[in-house]
Amino acid sequence: MTPEQRAAAVRLLVLDVDGVLTDGRLYFGADGEALKVFDVRDGHGVKLLREAGIEVAILSARRSPIVERRARELGITQVIQGAADKGAGFAELASAMGVDPVRCGYIGDDWPDLAALAQAGFAATVADAAPEVRRIAHWISAAPGGRGAVRELAEFILRAQGRLEALPRPAGSAAGGSSA
Repeated sequence: MTPEQRAAAVRLLVLDVDGVLTDGRLYFGADGEALKVFDVRDGHGVKLLREAGIEVAILSARRSPIVERRARELGITQVIQGAADKGAGFAELASAMGVDPVRCGYIGDDWPDLAALAQAGFAATVADAAPEVRRIAHWISAAPGGRGAVRELAEFILRAQGRLEALPRPAGSAAGGSSA
């Protein structure tokens, strides 16, 4: 099965956070709080998926109030944090959302993601992922994690489903800006 055929079946996309929605680096403030940087293009990609009727969820091994806030901003209601076993977390999300894993996509970047990637019908990763992840992925972005890889993936899935061109764009633009 081609990556396009796998992407065409996706009804739920599960996102890792560190190394996928962020570049994987953690910044610590003077009071010890962890800071993460999210790319607005990735947020817009999530919004495009949701507008097209594709559910999006987050699965992270770490816990962070910043992730909860970003999920709320993007309208993502299914978030699992602190998942030591991402394979079990992925199965829990697919079950909770009533989607067969073969119709789920997962994007991760490192060893803890391997079990979830193995279960997903469409396994995706970022350009700067660990070699073991790149070997089992059906699709690899050109962009590194936290720098537009999720947007690239969203467009790939929507194009495979024939939905990309049907999405509304701002007047006078071919690809419009974003407030994500």
